[in-house]
Amino acid sequence: MSGPVEKARAAWGDEMPDWVLGLATACASTSQSKVATRMNRSASLVSAVLANSYKGSLEAVEEVYRGVFELAVVECPALGTLPTNECRDWQAKASRFVNVNSQRVRMYRACHACPRYRSKTDA
Repeated sequence: MSGPVEKARAAWGDEMPDWVLGLATACASTSQSKVATRMNRSASLVSAVLANSYKGSLEAVEEVYRGVFELAVVECPALGTLPTNECRDWQAKASRFVNVNSQRVRMYRACHACPRYRSKTDA
C-alpha cells in the first residue's frame, strides 16, 4: 500500500462509501494530519476510518467530513443554515448543560428540541 486511497480500498473493498474515498483523496492531496485538523478531529480517527476499524459512529464522521469538504448544511432552529460539522460540534457541547454564556445556553435548548439531536449514547 502506498497511500491513503490504496489503504482505504484495501480495507473497505467494494463496499467503500463515497465519503471515505473523498476522505482518503483529501489525505493523499495534503496529509492525514491536516485533514484531521480541518475536521477538528484526531489523525488517529481519520486513520481508523480509512482502515475500516473505527469503533465510533461512522455517521457522525461522515457528517463532519461532508460539512468540511462538501459544504453540506442543515437548518438549525437557533442559527439557521449551518454546516453539518458545526451542527455535530454543537450537539456534542449540548450533551451537558453549561451556563458559561447565553449562546451556549441557547444552543443547549435548541439542540435538545431539534429532531437531529443525538445524545452521546445515540452517536
